[in-house]
Amino acid sequence: MDTLTELVGTINGIVWGIPMLVLILGVGLYLTTGLRMMPVLKLGTGFRLLWQGRKDSGEKGDISAFNALMTSLSATIGTGNIAGVATAIAMGGPGALFWMWCTALVGMATKYAEAVCAVKYRETADNGEYVGGPMYYIKNGLSSRWTWLATAFALFGSVAGFGIGNGVQSNSVASALQDSFGIPVEATGVVLMLLVGAVLMGGIKRIATVAGKLVPLMAAFYIGAGLIVLTLNASAIPGAIALVVESAFNPVAATGGFAGAAVWAAVRFGVARGVFSNEAGLGSAPIAHASAKTNDPVRQGLIAMLGTFIDTLIVCSVTGLAIVVTGEWTTGVSGAPLTSAAFGSVVPQGDIIVAIALAVFAFTTILGWSVYCERCVQYLLGEKAVKPFRLVFTLAVPVGAIATLDFVWLLADTLNAMMAIPNLIALVLLSPVVFKLTREYFARGDKAPSASKA
Repeated sequence: MDTLTELVGTINGIVWGIPMLVLILGVGLYLTTGLRMMPVLKLGTGFRLLWQGRKDSGEKGDISAFNALMTSLSATIGTGNIAGVATAIAMGGPGALFWMWCTALVGMATKYAEAVCAVKYRETADNGEYVGGPMYYIKNGLSSRWTWLATAFALFGSVAGFGIGNGVQSNSVASALQDSFGIPVEATGVVLMLLVGAVLMGGIKRIATVAGKLVPLMAAFYIGAGLIVLTLNASAIPGAIALVVESAFNPVAATGGFAGAAVWAAVRFGVARGVFSNEAGLGSAPIAHASAKTNDPVRQGLIAMLGTFIDTLIVCSVTGLAIVVTGEWTTGVSGAPLTSAAFGSVVPQGDIIVAIALAVFAFTTILGWSVYCERCVQYLLGEKAVKPFRLVFTLAVPVGAIATLDFVWLLADTLNAMMAIPNLIALVLLSPVVFKLTREYFARGDKAPSASKA
């Protein structure tokens, strides 16, 4: 086992090394430039379409455009926003937050392009549901010689889902509830299994409905608590932002329990944790957006890009700035306990708030990733594999709650990066299609005729 762990660790160091970080940022920057900064300039349009997308449009698809975003956010707003941000700052210093912001700004274009391709090249499954994602836009958008890339993505995604989207999340819930309320991890595992199973067996429509209610509520709850921390430390915010920017380009000296960090550490942990949090480039979110009720790929792309904005530029920023303004980043604590310490130092029972948020976010992440993993399994094995998959995925929840997951986390993190490679290649090859559809959409006056076909 030690040999296997060492091997996977070596691969992880390669796939999350400089080439991967350059690839993720490079593709995002290329798409941002090709779209002429449209994702940033059209944020208002995206929010307007999201608000309109709450209602049933009567267009092709299975779930509302709003719930498609909530489903993708259910998978992204989770441990990365609470524990991931804290880890990035603890390992790379405050400057890591700056590089998370950079990742998000170019990641908006990546997420936009993913959703455009997902809707453009989606298919109708045998059960009548709309399915899509990187495996489908690789298969349907590129020539047959690229089909192996689609298979590779689906294979990586189906395995990674059991780790990063199941075991790691259930373990986070169990640990948070045990630390804060003394609830045995075994009890949490069983209850969580029953809750996940009850939602999962209803398929994408039930998952989207639950996500549409839970995600906005919990996000508002967590952001509200974070804003209280920032408001009560308002005088420290300008200095904190200055420190974040300065630390992004200069080494941070050791102070208190903080061991110090080089600029490369800020870049590496900021970009890696940013991508882990918002998943821009991994190819996961477009699987959810492919089910949206819409006849226009660009319209859904404009909504999809909000996922990166909300996840990183809002939620992660609240976490990161709370950690910096309270000075807790110098204590040497890392992960979720660091975020809990930051909130708890200002807000009464702040650590309890973080524990509840972490538990609910991790629960919704399990639901969101179940969709991604299921679609990958469905692509590889067909419709007959869906129900058995749901049963196995549900039964895996309590295992993750009680298991030691160091190796599972390492493997899942590695497979996440390997998911990104075929997806990013496809986005570059399909970028002319994305640029063309975008130009045509805005040439029509920011509206797409309802009769158009995806």
